[in-house]
Amino acid sequence: MKDKNSSAFFAYKKRKERLLDATEVRLLILSILKTRAAHGYEIIKAIEELSRGEYTPSPSLIYPNLTLLEEMGYVNAETEENNKKNHGITAEGKDFLQQQQTQLQSVIARMQSLAVLANNRSLPEVQRAIHNMRTALNTRLAEENISQQSLYAIIDVLDEAAKKIERS
Repeated sequence: MKDKNSSAFFAYKKRKERLLDATEVRLLILSILKTRAAHGYEIIKAIEELSRGEYTPSPSLIYPNLTLLEEMGYVNAETEENNKKNHGITAEGKDFLQQQQTQLQSVIARMQSLAVLANNRSLPEVQRAIHNMRTALNTRLAEENISQQSLYAIIDVLDEAAKKIERS
């Protein structure tokens, strides 16, 4: 489980916008719509909740995929009085989702690992330690005439701390 958490974290940090590919987004959308009909904004919020706020898909990712799912016959949309579309899953969408359960569970596990990360990172002791490290690092690196030897020492300390964290 440790590897899944760290790989999800690094995927998130490296490629924030590409944490989920379009197929995975469509599976999450269908999964959400299987439980209840929803507007696009509600789908965005439901995905955000899965990751405890660590990942929020952009509207430019959600709405085109909703349109595609509608064109594929997996989703239907009813326009309400306020011109918002309320989306629901069709029987074809449910069948497709059932066939993709393995991939869906993998995507949900990735979102849940981000939630674990958010939970652990929010512990006061962890926040304090991160703040102290960031402050010390920024204070030291802000010095105008820092020597190359000092930079190497800082890098070595950071690398050593990272190794200890990884192996803990």
